[in-house]
Amino acid sequence: MTSVTVVVPLTIRRRGGRKQIIGPDGAPVRAGGDGPGVATTRGDPALVKALARAFRWRRMLEEGRYASISELAAAERVDRGYLGRILQLTLLAPDIVEAVLDGLQGADADLARLMEPLPSEWSEQRAELASPRLPRQPGTPDATARSD
Repeated sequence: MTSVTVVVPLTIRRRGGRKQIIGPDGAPVRAGGDGPGVATTRGDPALVKALARAFRWRRMLEEGRYASISELAAAERVDRGYLGRILQLTLLAPDIVEAVLDGLQGADADLARLMEPLPSEWSEQRAELASPRLPRQPGTPDATARSD
């Protein structure tokens, strides 16, 4: 089995009492914003924020800053179960993550659905979260094709 690591270099900072997603160039990421140096996303802000948190928390665990999910949850002042469900977003297929950031994930793939258990196989995730707006992967059967 081959592993693939997906890195989404985002951080969350507090500015003026508000949380802000910061991109790799240090500029804020704004949903739908257009401006120089500003990464834009058409994605659902709640989903984008959850993805940013998930990858940030995973990085903190991988770097050894926290020894366990429970320790990280206590430090972040969030429920351990919530943190675990958010962390599972890091296991999504890269094209699904990209679709979420582009706002193309479909109505069935909202935050509540993505926090439910999903298959670990990316092809099975794509089938469960099938959306006509998701990019088709080469070699995957067309959902509209019939085998009689």
